[in-house]
Formats: sequence, structure tokens, C-alpha cells
Amino acid sequence: MIDFIELFAVGIGVGCFGSLVGIGGGLIMVPLFMLAMMPPHGSTFSTVQQVIGTSLFGVLLNALSGTWAYFRQGRILFKAAMPFALATIPGAFLGSYVSEWFSGPGFSITFGASLAFLGCFMYWKSNSKRATATVEGFDASALPSHLIWIGIGLSLFVGFLSSSLGIGGGVVHVPMMVFILGFPAQIAVACSTFVLMISSAIGVVSHAMLDHIVWAPAIAVGFGAIVGAQIGARLAKKSKPRLIVVLLSIVMVVLGCQLVWRGLA
Repeated sequence: MIDFIELFAVGIGVGCFGSLVGIGGGLIMVPLFMLAMMPPHGSTFSTVQQVIGTSLFGVLLNALSGTWAYFRQGRILFKAAMPFALATIPGAFLGSYVSEWFSGPGFSITFGASLAFLGCFMYWKSNSKRATATVEGFDASALPSHLIWIGIGLSLFVGFLSSSLGIGGGVVHVPMMVFILGFPAQIAVACSTFVLMISSAIGVVSHAMLDHIVWAPAIAVGFGAIVGAQIGARLAKKSKPRLIVVLLSIVMVVLGCQLVWRGLA
């Protein structure tokens, strides 16, 4: 059984890394909760739904804190972030209705292998012009409107994947904004954090209504994530763009391998 202090510390780590690279902490929290806090190793959670709902609450507080930090830094491009966030909502609803056809072993293996490949590609391209672009050289007013529409279409897909596979959308959103739309990595991370705040809020309301949130561990992890997100946002501001891309590429490979393993198990 993991106690409150340990969960608070986990939340700090999750929040720091999550806001640094623009992804939710579910990639860390869900496996941890399942391994240490479900039978036979623990009794905090009795169902996987409780694990997901509790983890999502921590993700929400992480995203809220990170969004506030990036807002103060002036790094959230609302012209793009707002329509991207809204576009994930119908995609998430669609994913929940058709998940039984798109979350089977074959799809999990295919998507996981693709994600791992894209992670390797990102690492290979981590020295490219787009991966190393700085905030100072980015002119948001010159962003073509057709790129926003491309981002909206891809955000629908992100929402669908998040809902059907139970993964955070940032792992797709950040590389999309960097390599397809040409956003500097720090701007992409800030926008992804804002999008995650909107999408996770909707998910938390749904899980709370279904009584899927175990509040004691949710509050412990969530409060830690609030602190960690502030640290991560400060680190992101000082980090080189390439470091953020490299860290995210590693996450993509790890998540891709996890999805492949899930499909084969």
C-alpha cells in the first residue's frame, strides 16, 4: 500500500515531467496504481476503471497548474490551442462509441509499433531546423490559417485515440505541432498542456459521475502534480528545444512498446 506522502512525491514527479514535455501522467500513474494498489499487492483500487478515473484526476490538476504557468509565460497560442482543444471533444466521443472495434490486439499492436517508429524518427530528426526552433524566432501572427485547419483535423484523431486506447493525447499532439505545423517545441508543449486541461476535465466529470475516482489517492497525487507542473514549466522555459523533443521521443517509444505488449498479452 502506498501512503499519502509517497503518492504526493509521485505526483510531483509526474507533474514535472508531464508539463515539461506536454503529456499527461497517466503513462506513469496507471501502471503504478495497477501494480502496487490493486490485488494481490494492494486493496486501494478494485477495478481498472477506478485506476483510470483516479489517474485522470491527477492529470487534470497537472494540466491546470501547467496551463497557469505557461499562461504567465505567454507561451500558449490560443489561436491554435482553443480550436485544437474543442476538436478533441467529438473525437473522444466517437472513440468511446467505437472503441470495441479499434482497441483490439491488432489495432493496439499496429498503433504501438507506429508510435515507436515515430519516436525513433523524432529522435533521428531531433537536430532538424523544426525540432530546434526557438520561441524568439516564431511569429504567431504569420501562422497560415490552413495549418490551423490541419491541426483541427489531426486533433479529432488525437481525441479518438485518447478515448479508444486510453492514452494521453500529448504524445501525438506535441510532435504534430512541431513537425507538421512548425511550432517551436516550447509553444507546442504549452498548447498541448492547455488542450489536455480541457479534455481531462470532461473525462474527470464523467468518471466522477460513475464513481470511478478514489478520492484519497487522487488528492495526494493531484496536489503533488500541481507542485510538479510548476517545476516542469520552469524547466521547459530554460531547456533547449531539442531536449524536449528527445524526451518526448523516448516516451513515444516506451508507450509504443507498452501498446504492442498489451496487444500480444
